[in-house]
Amino acid sequence: MIKSGILNPQLLALLARIRHTNALVIADRGFPFWPMIETVDLSVVDDLPTVVQLIQALRQNHQFTQAYMAREFQKNNYKSTQEKFARALRRIPVKFEPHVDLKKRVPHAIGLIRTGDTVQYANTILISG
Repeated sequence: MIKSGILNPQLLALLARIRHTNALVIADRGFPFWPMIETVDLSVVDDLPTVVQLIQALRQNHQFTQAYMAREFQKNNYKSTQEKFARALRRIPVKFEPHVDLKKRVPHAIGLIRTGDTVQYANTILISG
């Protein structure tokens, strides 16, 4: 029996397949469904869990070397929200690009994890190291 760390078996199975340079999408509650990509839906209610919470949990056992987020995230969120994401992604270079370009990366991801996050443009693509 697992004693600590991520407990969700579907999420663990997805994470076990992530290798060097693979992409993983961490999405908010409104992110579109992609039928060709394995999706683990962790959403419970609004903001449970959040993208930041999931990133923090993933970083305990996974190494990420790059992150991508929508440029619109910076334009549509308070500085305090942006700082929360920056702390969760510390030491991971983040490239901000138009949301439409970010979504073009999704089909190349190993999987997508949907959260209950309500932060606008919170979607984050993590690249494994």
